[in-house]
Amino acid sequence: MSKLPPLDQLRGRTLGRILIKMRLLTRDKVHHCLKVQKSQGANKKLGEIFIELGLITEHDLRIALAAQRGMGYTDISGMDIPSDIINIVGSQMANTYRVIPIDFDQKRNLLTIAIDDPNNFRAKDDLSKLLGFKIVTMVTDAAAMDQALERYFAEDEGSISDLISEMGDDGLLTSMEGRDQSIDLDEVKELADSSPVKKLLNLVLLQAIRDQAADIHFEPFENEFKMRYRIDGVLYEMVPPPKHIAVALSSRIKVMAELDIAERRLPQDGRIPLVVGGNSVDLRVSILPTMFGESVVLRILDRSQVDLSLNQLGFREHELEIMDQLIKRPNGVVIVTGPTGSGKTTTLYSAMKELNTIDRKLITTEDPVEYDIDGMHQVQVNTEAGLTFGACLRSILRQDPDVILVGEVRDFETSQITAEAALTGHLVFTTLHTNDAPSAVARLIDLGLEKFLVTATVEGIIAQRLVRKICPNCKREYTPSEDQLMELGLLPKDVVGKVFHYGKGCDLCNNTGYKGRLGLFEIMVFNDEIRELVMNNASTNVLRQAARKNGMTLLREGGLQAIFDGLTTIDEVVKETISDDS
Repeated sequence: MSKLPPLDQLRGRTLGRILIKMRLLTRDKVHHCLKVQKSQGANKKLGEIFIELGLITEHDLRIALAAQRGMGYTDISGMDIPSDIINIVGSQMANTYRVIPIDFDQKRNLLTIAIDDPNNFRAKDDLSKLLGFKIVTMVTDAAAMDQALERYFAEDEGSISDLISEMGDDGLLTSMEGRDQSIDLDEVKELADSSPVKKLLNLVLLQAIRDQAADIHFEPFENEFKMRYRIDGVLYEMVPPPKHIAVALSSRIKVMAELDIAERRLPQDGRIPLVVGGNSVDLRVSILPTMFGESVVLRILDRSQVDLSLNQLGFREHELEIMDQLIKRPNGVVIVTGPTGSGKTTTLYSAMKELNTIDRKLITTEDPVEYDIDGMHQVQVNTEAGLTFGACLRSILRQDPDVILVGEVRDFETSQITAEAALTGHLVFTTLHTNDAPSAVARLIDLGLEKFLVTATVEGIIAQRLVRKICPNCKREYTPSEDQLMELGLLPKDVVGKVFHYGKGCDLCNNTGYKGRLGLFEIMVFNDEIRELVMNNASTNVLRQAARKNGMTLLREGGLQAIFDGLTTIDEVVKETISDDS
């Protein structure tokens, strides 16, 4: 193998130049390969051409690519790595990021890791956040990485309960028992750097991301400390750790989110960006002081798990046609309504994505900005600095937008400017918190918006709920009892020939019987009749009946159809919708 020149001579150089420096290629051969690349199209990588022509090996290319990024090469196939270094990185982390720890300098707090992909540069940043060490990255061969992962991390590192039981042997952590309010700053820093605490938190984070959880809750109570995570809208409890590690866990999270670990009396908010398994994951951190310690909630925004497409949300064919007509209006207000966690933001993003073309300017004002979308200008509301939805919206109108997304209409000012924006030729998307679509009209009027502005600007209101989908792997047919049917307002004669399903529970769905969620929608399109009723102070019930006459499907009716289609269960629809008794 050729001797590698110093890395500072190779970092950032072209691949061909590095291979010349390594004395593997001549200038003539590089120029020849560049001509071949040009003839084969820009998608053909130069490194592949070098290998195809037999000029270098895969091994040579890996070393050159590593040098290009300022990383050295190491052969780990013959290494015997001490167990104390291996134990720094848990099995789940090693396999998720494809890394092997090979050296640790405790005095310099420096961990050296091997990776097999020179492009896996985010592993360094993520492990630095998760482990709290400075990281040096070396590149090794893929085959050597596979062997090392099999050798050192084939066995699972143990469950959360195993890690918690090991914590009983840690002197630092056990010395904190009963000392919640009497821990000084030096001890807090030491707790945040505790190896068992890092291991537990990393395992919880990676497991939650793997299970596609939406939130992780760390909750201190008078006599216990709970860890729970939310999957498909339902909270599940994990094995509870001892109460005295609450301060250690919250301090570790603060360090990762770059928050003030000395502040334990005021709420704090932050974020931890990670790339797990090649996917961008944003952890939104919320810390709230309670009577018994700090309650910490991590919201997991996994961009890979959000399919921002109206086709994937659960709209039926005729509902998709109505939505397409609404979002293609030249101006007006389209409102999505429903309780917190009903998927309003995802619906709005999906609509915006449909409109996100080169000939339109899209601007959003949100609290918080949940997903970064290319081609859209997204503004984070900052109430403390005076940047409210209303103030932001006034500035947005001076930016010559075509489409505006207002995260939520909360007050008269925002509703007034939203209506004005629609009147001046803009299409505005926004959200409200009401139980159904017709109720949104009364809510807007309660906020102080004049009836004539409601009728002049609102084009449509979409109410929505999320129900859990039956796991396809353990889906079973069954016959519901009369009591279950009565909850839906049905009699046995009403469901003759209908087939009902439930999920038995399996490994794929964590034995819940459910996997994923489905939207139920109620779309109220404004027409002349609806507008006249609004102007004449018609009640919500009258508006609902008029909308139904014009083709609106109620949330409960949409839920019934989802049950008959075998997509969800009676329990889910009863829980998320109310029957129409009017």
